[in-house]
Amino acid sequence: MKKVAIVGCGGSGKSYVARELGRILDASVTHLDAAFYDDEWNELPMEKFAALQRALVARPAWVIDGNYNSTLQIRLEACDMVVLMDVSTVAALYGIFSRQIRHGAGHKGNGVHNRIHWGVIKYVATYRRKMRPRVMAKIEEFASGRVDVVLLSNRRQTRRWLRKVAAEHS
Repeated sequence: MKKVAIVGCGGSGKSYVARELGRILDASVTHLDAAFYDDEWNELPMEKFAALQRALVARPAWVIDGNYNSTLQIRLEACDMVVLMDVSTVAALYGIFSRQIRHGAGHKGNGVHNRIHWGVIKYVATYRRKMRPRVMAKIEEFASGRVDVVLLSNRRQTRRWLRKVAAEHS
């Protein structure tokens, strides 16, 4: 496990898992929200975003968190593990609102990029029905059978898995 792609709904814990895995594996961590948005929430043009990801995955070890289905193939073709944060809709909604309470809005430099508006709430509320099948199809097409795929469905399971990975890499 040297190249890990972490995907899942907003509020599912992707950034937390990325930070912890980066620490455990001594690998660089990239939060795609930090790469895609500037301080004023302007988006990086998609061709530059894709080129940036191609450069990131060329490194010998990395942990990258973020969904960004339009560029997911880049990460899936280069990784040796996919972690899908597969939490319930209620847990993801709780995650985005509790993150807002804990950290406030804006960019925090540690993977926390908070901006709650109706579009974010709608995305999180419909993720399991709309986006999850698309993500699963891409994992099946570009990673399944070639890499380890870990599905983490709740925070307790996630903490237990991270402890196991830490024990294996100590």
